[in-house]
Amino acid sequence: MRYTASVCKLCRRVNVKLMLKGSRCLTPKCAVGRRRKVMGGGGRRRRVSDRGLQLLEKQKARYTFGLMERQFRQSFARAEKQPGITGDNLKVLLARRLDNVVQSLGFADSRAQARQLVLHGHILVNGHKLDIASSLVKEGDTIRWRESSTKTEYYKQLLESIQAKSVPTWLTLNRETLVAQVVSLPVPDETGAMFDSKAVVEYYSR
Repeated sequence: MRYTASVCKLCRRVNVKLMLKGSRCLTPKCAVGRRRKVMGGGGRRRRVSDRGLQLLEKQKARYTFGLMERQFRQSFARAEKQPGITGDNLKVLLARRLDNVVQSLGFADSRAQARQLVLHGHILVNGHKLDIASSLVKEGDTIRWRESSTKTEYYKQLLESIQAKSVPTWLTLNRETLVAQVVSLPVPDETGAMFDSKAVVEYYSR
């Protein structure tokens, strides 16, 4: 069952800004900025066990990308089967999700908003509507808006606001037409993932 309560509570659980509300997280309204202690805390903080720290990093990753435990475990299993370092593979797989790419391009202010754009069919990949947020983009893919969606007020406002947004180096974006391309697959350092992948691997290795 997908989490539907306040996402600010998720940030307070891990005591880190996960940018779940986009630019709002950079303002004084951010719940983590106003309340530094972990939810449920009070008085002296007990030492967290190694297992607890590993769980914390796993939860950071899940909350950041808006995944349920089963979805995240499936991504981890896929990363394990690939050659190379499992933790790095996981970061790259999560970054390649269509909802993450839509957010990274600046089409949405948060991954939750990006997921809605994908689910409602506003986004085309290689000229075809793709409404599955977990779909993985590959090198050479072209991402654009559906023709009818370019007539919406949201799109018109986006054309103005996107000029000030930066795009990851593994993606390119024409800011006049909002047509993007995956020029290469990201390396782990380019994913912007805010979790310790080694700790996540250790958590699932037990």
